[in-house]
Amino acid sequence: MGKTVRNNVYLILFCCIIGAVAGGVIWAFLKIMSLGIHFLWEWLPANYSIPCYTLLVCTVGGVLIGCFRRRFGDYPEELDTVMAKVKAEKTFDYSNMPVLLLSALFPLLLGSSIGPEAGLTGVIVGLCYWIGDNLSFARQNAKEYSQVGVAVTLGVLFRSPLFGVFAVEEENKDKEIITLPATLKVFLYGLAAAAGTGCYMLLSDIFGAGLGALPSFPEMEPELWDYLMLVVYILLGCVLAKFYFLTHLAAEKVLTGLPVILKETVGGACLGAMGMLMPVLMFSGEDAMGELAADCEMYAPLILAAIAFLKVLLTNVCIQSGLKGGHFFPIIFAGVCLGYSAGAMVFGYSGGHMVFAAATVTASLLGGIMKKPLAVTVLLFLCFPVKLFLWIFLAAAAGSMFCSKLTGLLLPA
Repeated sequence: MGKTVRNNVYLILFCCIIGAVAGGVIWAFLKIMSLGIHFLWEWLPANYSIPCYTLLVCTVGGVLIGCFRRRFGDYPEELDTVMAKVKAEKTFDYSNMPVLLLSALFPLLLGSSIGPEAGLTGVIVGLCYWIGDNLSFARQNAKEYSQVGVAVTLGVLFRSPLFGVFAVEEENKDKEIITLPATLKVFLYGLAAAAGTGCYMLLSDIFGAGLGALPSFPEMEPELWDYLMLVVYILLGCVLAKFYFLTHLAAEKVLTGLPVILKETVGGACLGAMGMLMPVLMFSGEDAMGELAADCEMYAPLILAAIAFLKVLLTNVCIQSGLKGGHFFPIIFAGVCLGYSAGAMVFGYSGGHMVFAAATVTASLLGGIMKKPLAVTVLLFLCFPVKLFLWIFLAAAAGSMFCSKLTGLLLPA
């Protein structure tokens, strides 16, 4: 009994250490990313007049990323790939940490339609194993490192330790990866994610943040017509989720066969061309989401719907062409655009109706893609009014249920 208690104390200590260190690493990464984006996309074009700047930067950047990937390999690795490696090998190779960091950074600097969570997950999981291997008391808990790393990364990036906890728990609820009691697991993941989020927020308050948070949508009181439109909003989210899976397969089929460097060049050229036509499609989307929430009247409803579908398409093109990263931020942005479009078509630009539409469409979309309704609810709870909590959960659960069969048909198990 005494040994068990001591081991648990050590594990708690490890989670606090890795959480704080990971929060600092994520802050430094995002701060460097922010400075690089400012230099490349604000300072340079403001001081030098270069024709077709966006297309030129993205295409040349695609060539450079292709050269990097030819030299060092297929990095950054996606979240599912990282977890599959950990499950198969019971460890994670952290010897090439600089390569992991650079491969995660380059596409973000380029304006790729991705989020930082996928690339950073591999970095933080590797960091967890490195710290664990160098702390003798933590070696016996090696099975926990990957889950702790994922929980910390998602919790810090989305400013929600609970999202990191639920995302990991729902991912592993049917898998024999973790041997600890369920209550202790949740506590440890939450502790690590809270330590990471606290360290990140402290550094952001002192030195400035590197990544904008998801916007806070205004309070609203749902009305009868909002409830009557709920089924329509859920179906719209499912349609966009199906479009996500279809474009994922199409982009994979078209781009996978291309040789390295050419594939990344094509992806960069597509990003640059679409960015020239609609700059709002570039980058992860959290800043554009805030601007959209403030000035949605600038866009006609059909334009908002087009942005939603084009954002999903461009995200899959970027990921499959090697300009890789996460899809959470772009997908949330796409869901908000489609929700605003539907709300504006039915009710006009009425703030309350549009917020309800954006919340439920986005919840259904994320539920259909992630298959984790609790995690989706906790995530969207951060930016949408508290009164919509139940409706967000219902939309996420319905989207997850309706899209499960579609996913099985479109993607191999």
